[in-house]
Amino acid sequence: QVQLIESGGGLVQAGGSLRLSCAASASNYAMGWFRQAPGKGRGFVAGISAGADTTLYEDSVKGRFTISRDSAEEMLYLQMNRLGPEDTAVYYCAASATIPRGAIGILSSNYESWGQGTQVTVSS
Repeated sequence: QVQLIESGGGLVQAGGSLRLSCAASASNYAMGWFRQAPGKGRGFVAGISAGADTTLYEDSVKGRFTISRDSAEEMLYLQMNRLGPEDTAVYYCAASATIPRGAIGILSSNYESWGQGTQVTVSS
């Protein structure tokens, strides 16, 4: 397992933007962002392959969110634009050493390392 530390959450008005960051010594790992809203399970938001050559998004965030990674800085990012109240959740960074290179996992069980989470609250 690797240590993951998220930052960048906060309170924003609907239509606004936030950028989440995840510090991770995981340059050769597939990585992803998940979120968990109150009373709901943890769900996939976006993922990026170990080589950063493939990305995948949950349908509701396509065109609004962008996942990226800086392997040299060992950082993972999630740029979130046009936020709405439905995006309110705790966001988690995750890493996997077992997902094959070029692939992305969409299940939380695909990932063995998790950050502590960062709260994103979008007011209407």
